[in-house]
Amino acid sequence: GEEEVWVLDNNKNRMTRYSGIARGKTPKLEEHVKLEQSLMRAFDFDIYHKNQVVIPDYSGDNRFCWVDRQGRLLRKTGDFPTTNKKALKESRPALAQAWRSFIDYNPRNGVLAAVTQLGDVLEVYNMKTGTHVVKVGGLGEPQFVVSREGYGIPTGIKGYGDVQVTDSAIYTTFEGETFKNIVNNHQKGIKAPNGGNRIYVYTLEGKPLRKYELDCYIDGLYVDEARNLIWGLDGNQDEPIVKFVLP
Repeated sequence: GEEEVWVLDNNKNRMTRYSGIARGKTPKLEEHVKLEQSLMRAFDFDIYHKNQVVIPDYSGDNRFCWVDRQGRLLRKTGDFPTTNKKALKESRPALAQAWRSFIDYNPRNGVLAAVTQLGDVLEVYNMKTGTHVVKVGGLGEPQFVVSREGYGIPTGIKGYGDVQVTDSAIYTTFEGETFKNIVNNHQKGIKAPNGGNRIYVYTLEGKPLRKYELDCYIDGLYVDEARNLIWGLDGNQDEPIVKFVLP
């Protein structure tokens, strides 16, 4: 409902539902939902219609897991749209770690968007028409090497930080810093800001629409199209909520 919110705790592998999310009300914890053990470390999620939740598949078997509101796995669908055929065949868990994604679903237009935390990949699934668009930006796919233990170690860039599908467009935050620069700066004692200072906007078909460069770095965003505002979460400040007026 409009007065409730779901929160994911990926360390405890559970979702929590709160009610009373409205002005003048006090939030109330309604329930904890433990996710099925086969759902390996859910990284992000969204509500898909009334009785289902969609979660990126961290195991590497498929692209998404579809889960009921009791935390039980219903099915898995899709695959990673990578050109790395060797990783698809031999290193799927590491591939899934490298392709871990933020997702958002808009039930009004049926668009599910996924953006990679590493690299520069946007996927757009139109659940009403069954179409799937993959947009690989100029900075390429998530890059990684496989450790002896089978883990994926990132070697390319930090990419997207959040995504929101509105009724008319797809809004994302983007960082673009290389891990090489991050390591070099750390060795020099230079503390880089958390988050990205760019917002990329795409059409509902995944075509680039516009870009904004910010005067701060944000991890998350909420777009209020009706009031022409974007709210951001800047974890580098004591007062982390920032507001941008769209031109």
